[in-house]
Amino acid sequence: SYHITYNGRKELGDSVVAILDRVGKSLSVFDTTSLVSRVNSLESARIDDDFIRVYSMSKKINEITEGAFDPTLSPLISAWGFGSSHKASPDTLHIDSILRYTGIGKTHISGDTIFKDDIRIEFNFSAIAKGYGCDAIAEMLERNGVSDFLVEIGGEIMMKGRNPEGSAWRISIDRPILSNDREIHDSQEIISISDAGIATSGNYRNFHRSSSGETYGHTISAFTGRPVSTDVISATVVASSAMEADGFATAFMAMGSEKVKSVNSKLGLPVMLVLSDSTTWTSPRFKSMIQKK
Repeated sequence: SYHITYNGRKELGDSVVAILDRVGKSLSVFDTTSLVSRVNSLESARIDDDFIRVYSMSKKINEITEGAFDPTLSPLISAWGFGSSHKASPDTLHIDSILRYTGIGKTHISGDTIFKDDIRIEFNFSAIAKGYGCDAIAEMLERNGVSDFLVEIGGEIMMKGRNPEGSAWRISIDRPILSNDREIHDSQEIISISDAGIATSGNYRNFHRSSSGETYGHTISAFTGRPVSTDVISATVVASSAMEADGFATAFMAMGSEKVKSVNSKLGLPVMLVLSDSTTWTSPRFKSMIQKK
């Protein structure tokens, strides 16, 4: 689902749909005819600008987070039952063998072609593609002279300028609550923000239960190949683009709060973590954005 608010002189709905279709045809692992699906079945392939931009940002975040964010975990995501058409079963969880052919460092781009060290390497950009979709629509709006807008796709947001009341945009961040497997929407914080992207990542809505009753979330560790178990329930990140915020929010979910604090002390991004003990940690820049409810 998506929601777009903008102050413009003409209807741009057709352009929005065209961009969503273009990005999907490039990056959606749920489309067997998409570019990423073709790349996943080949050792090398020609790629488009959308793929290059998302790959480049993924590699940047991978390096900054020391490997915590990695878009080549697709076989592991599928093995744990979170892929496009797969359910986890005991015979597919050969995690250690799958780990031998994961890692974005085993791939590279030269010109408009991507190369993989192992043909079995597969990309899944789901942790960053929605953010990129927001950015792509935002760029289209700006090309059409729109300077006040908010673009939201699946909870990731890119915004610029002012809201309809002439103020900075006010964004409510969900409190991570689940009761009897039923989603409950409550506001953790409201922040005032503009000219930025924002994303929240959490395991509390996308999870599975094993036959033994164990609950595990969809965020997979690039190091162990197993669902992560850290003290971070949800991570919210503000960045210059929704794509960057999206990627870092996923990485921060996987890293645990102490590592996040260490990495972000150098990055200086506005960040809020909701922790397993029901407390929150906010970076100084994020704290300055919080508004009274």
